[in-house]
Amino acid sequence: MTPQEIAFSDAATLQRLLTAKQLSAVELTQLYLGRLATYGPVYGAVVTILEERGLREARRADRERSRGIIRSPLHGIPYGVKDLIATPDAPTTWGAAPYRKQRFDFDATIVQKLSAAGAVLIAKLAMVELAGGFGYNDADASFTGPGRTPWNWHYWSGGSSSGSGAAVSAGLVGFAIGSETSGSILNPASACGVTGLRPTYGRVSRHGAMALCWTLDKLGPIARSARDAEAVLHTIAGADPADPTAVDRPLTASNRRPRIGVVKNATVKTMPGVVKNFNASLGVLREFCDVETGVELPPHPYAAAVGTIVNAEGAAAFRSLIESGKSRLLQQKDDRLGGYAAYATLAVDYIDALRQRVFMIDDMRKAFGGYDAIVEPTYPTVALPVGVPFDTVYTKYDGGPDLVSSGNAAGLPALSLPNGLAENGLPSGIALLGVAFGEAKLVQIGKRFQQRTAFHQQHPTLIDRAPASS
Repeated sequence: MTPQEIAFSDAATLQRLLTAKQLSAVELTQLYLGRLATYGPVYGAVVTILEERGLREARRADRERSRGIIRSPLHGIPYGVKDLIATPDAPTTWGAAPYRKQRFDFDATIVQKLSAAGAVLIAKLAMVELAGGFGYNDADASFTGPGRTPWNWHYWSGGSSSGSGAAVSAGLVGFAIGSETSGSILNPASACGVTGLRPTYGRVSRHGAMALCWTLDKLGPIARSARDAEAVLHTIAGADPADPTAVDRPLTASNRRPRIGVVKNATVKTMPGVVKNFNASLGVLREFCDVETGVELPPHPYAAAVGTIVNAEGAAAFRSLIESGKSRLLQQKDDRLGGYAAYATLAVDYIDALRQRVFMIDDMRKAFGGYDAIVEPTYPTVALPVGVPFDTVYTKYDGGPDLVSSGNAAGLPALSLPNGLAENGLPSGIALLGVAFGEAKLVQIGKRFQQRTAFHQQHPTLIDRAPASS
């Protein structure tokens, strides 16, 4: 295989190459380090390259392999983490100028687990400042600049795990870790044409990760394939004494034929290319699933509730930043003021949102409990253009029922799979929403979908410098 073919291989393929001794972990790490240095800044994907740590962990992986020790399917595989996850090797900046020099003296639990599995950490990846909690309205919302999808430099890589999506899509890492409060794994996965898995709330420890919203935040993998996402989830899942919300639950799926529900009006006000890809994807799913249409989303104000919770908990999480006035140092102009608006959230609104959430969770369980997955387009549009306010583009495509807000409000898992190219030659995705702790079934469906399609094997043609006209 050529270096480029290796770089765009999924972790399962890379593991076979390592096992066959066709390359070493050090050689693989050096390949990715070089690509991070060349392409990471162009696409706004990287904050810090961890060369010393990466090579140290790669040498350890090679030594162990030579003794017949293979810790896991991720042994020797280089990866990156969103820069809200603590490591002692570099600043953990939260994507925000006021925290550019912030350092922690420990690895977050998720990094500890990946290290114990033999994975090789090589980068802290770019993100939207403060994970988007202050209401940004354009792509230039990080001190590293806009994240850009490798499929077209002029378009956004999605938020807030912008660097994680771009780095996987551009073949800069074997896989990445992102976070989601309301869309921040699914959005970059769809925009960058890769696979994103949002775990159930409580499936993965968040110890050592920036808190935006204690009752909504989740950490999960962005990868090239569903089988990679499965391998990463098996590694990072489980209880943690340092995070009382993290629990142990089985990660097993039955072998019965999956039952899938298509959300009623799933493609209303959706881009034609996205609709075309979604309908084609349903055809693939029908080959191995029972697919039922017209499934209704229980009528609740999901987005409003999530927005209120994020505002209240985000203002509490960043209270010192807001009260000190340092939020005015943020990159995006709306973020400089958004914290003050969030700070003014009424306690009664926050409590009411939490109360309403109880009914949302119960109604979602009743409506969807008989299905292995509920599906709709991950987003109704392709990636947004860089350089213009989000609320001025694609205004006629505000989509059908919102599985992103509803799924996050209920703490449910979701899987976004690439399903082709649509408008402007940009990727689209299909999202599968599962029942609580039902990730194994989602991944099982995702793997079978990807056995029948090749969208996850496609990759963009990269540029190594910004266009001259930019």
